[in-house]
Amino acid sequence: MINKDGTSRAAQPADQLTPAPGDQQMFENICGDFGIRIGRDGTWYYHGSPIGRKPLVKLFSTVLRKDDEGRYWLITPVEKGLIEVDDVPFIAVEMTAEGNGDNQQVTLRTNLDDCVVVNGDHPLRVVEDPETGEPSPYVLIRDNLEARLARPVYYHLVEIGEEREIDGETVFGVQSAGQFFRLGSLENPGENPEHDSGP
Repeated sequence: MINKDGTSRAAQPADQLTPAPGDQQMFENICGDFGIRIGRDGTWYYHGSPIGRKPLVKLFSTVLRKDDEGRYWLITPVEKGLIEVDDVPFIAVEMTAEGNGDNQQVTLRTNLDDCVVVNGDHPLRVVEDPETGEPSPYVLIRDNLEARLARPVYYHLVEIGEEREIDGETVFGVQSAGQFFRLGSLENPGENPEHDSGP
């Protein structure tokens, strides 16, 4: 969202955010259990109905927090309340890679247009389904909030991945911003990065 002076609302501190006039009532009246849920595919719902206005969803996302117990909160200038998140709040929907070898840099964009470079502050992690071995890759966006990589993005990441020997184990991963991020082990069939993944 853009202010009249050309600055981005998303870049403002949470206590300076103001909703658009048409969104004022929803933004101020939510309290306690907000009745908001974020689906596994990244869709935001308000009392079971999808929130169709992306600027409003982006506004809510700027005041989203996750506590140490794994609960998700919306903390507005006037209210604080729990929301339900099926998996994680964001989906990484686009990937770009620049450079080669140790100089390679991978950038991910979320469904709400957050962009992060995969690095020590925004690491990748992969969680596997214990029954199917299917990997679910995630990247840290900010403040304990993660995005799951959409299936095409994960496949793109695998395409630029490489094998390495680490502590006597052959692993598959990707280089970004001077660090190597593990996607799976090539010595354990249950950790095959070619398994299906995504929303």
